[in-house]
Amino acid sequence: MSKPLQTSNAQPRSPAGEKLLPELAGFRRPAEWELQEAIWLSWPHRRATWPRHFRPIPAKFAEIVAHISRFEKVRIDLARPLQARARSLIDRAGADLSQVAFYDHPTNDAWCRDHGPIFIKHDGTGEVAVTDWKFNAWGGKYSPCDLDDAIPARVAGALGLRRWAIDMVLEGGSIDVNGEGLLLTTEACLLNPNRNPQLSRAQIEQNLRAFLGVQQILWLGQGIVGDDTDGHIDDLSRFFSADGIVTIVERNQREKNYRALRDNLERLHALRTPSGGKFRIVELPMPLPCICDGQQMPASYANFLILNGAVLMPAFRQPRRDAAAAELLAGCFPGREIIPIDCLELVWGRGTLHCISQQQPA
Repeated sequence: MSKPLQTSNAQPRSPAGEKLLPELAGFRRPAEWELQEAIWLSWPHRRATWPRHFRPIPAKFAEIVAHISRFEKVRIDLARPLQARARSLIDRAGADLSQVAFYDHPTNDAWCRDHGPIFIKHDGTGEVAVTDWKFNAWGGKYSPCDLDDAIPARVAGALGLRRWAIDMVLEGGSIDVNGEGLLLTTEACLLNPNRNPQLSRAQIEQNLRAFLGVQQILWLGQGIVGDDTDGHIDDLSRFFSADGIVTIVERNQREKNYRALRDNLERLHALRTPSGGKFRIVELPMPLPCICDGQQMPASYANFLILNGAVLMPAFRQPRRDAAAAELLAGCFPGREIIPIDCLELVWGRGTLHCISQQQPA
C-alpha cells in the first residue's frame, strides 16, 4: 500500500545555524551513478521549444526511451489524450514496453531535469522522498510554467512519497552531487537575481545543505554560449566519482566559450576534497559550434545521462570529436556501456539528454 502523502513547508534554520530540519536528518541526494529505480521524462509537445524544427523530436524521445528501457524503468509525464501517439512511437522505436509507464501529468514543456522532483533518499531506512523547489522557467523566460511547477507534487502523490516544498527556485540541471556531501553549481545561475533575489548566497547554500544533505558547495562561474538557463552545471562539469570531475574545455582561443571554460577549469584545479586532496579532473572536449537559424546552440558532451549499467552520451555528427568524448567517458565509467545518441536536432531546443531526464533512486 502506498504511504500517505505528507508535505512540509518548513524552512531550515538561518544561515548562521547549520542544523538540518529534524525530519530531514539522514536524507541525502544520491549520486547519479548509484542504483536507480527509474528515469522520469516529460514528453515533448510544445512546438515553440523547437521552432520550425519540432517534427523529429517525439521520435528522438522515443529512441531515448528505448535505450533507457534496456536498463531500467521509464516513467513519463504526459496528459492522457496524448499518450496513445507517444506509446506508438515508443513501440516503433523498439522499447521494452513492460518497462515504460505513463502518468496523467500535463506539462508545459519537456525539461524534466529542471521542473521534475529532485529525489532524496534516507541512508538508514532506504526511504525515497521528493524535494519540491519552485520552478519559474529559468528566471521567467518562458510562460506559462504552472503545470511544470506542479510536477514534483504530482509525482510524489502518484508514488506515495513524502514531499518537502521549499520556498526557493532551483532547477535540477543547476546542481550536481557526488553523493558524499559535495555539490557543484555555478554563480551565473544560482546567484542570478532572476531566481532568488530575496536570498543571499549564504541562505542559498544553507537551503541546499538542509534539503539535499550536502555539506560543501563548490562554485564555478559562467555557462556556455546559447544556454538559456543562465549557466547550468550539467552542460559544464559533472562528478564521475566522489573525487572525480569531468569538465568540458575549449582549446580554440577564438571560440566564444574559451574564456569562461578556462576560468572554470582553473577553479576546478584550485578546489580541494574534504580530505584536502586535489580532485581528479578529466577534460572533455567541446564539440564544434552547432548553429541553428543563425544561433549557436549549447551543445556539450557533459550533458550525458548515467543509467544502471550505461551512460547515454549526446553526439553531434562530428565523428572524431564524438568518438573522443565517448572514449573519455568510458574511462570515467568503467563497466558501463557508453551509448552515443545523435542529439543535433534535440539541442535545437537548447538541451539534450540530461536536461530532459530526472533519475529516481532505488
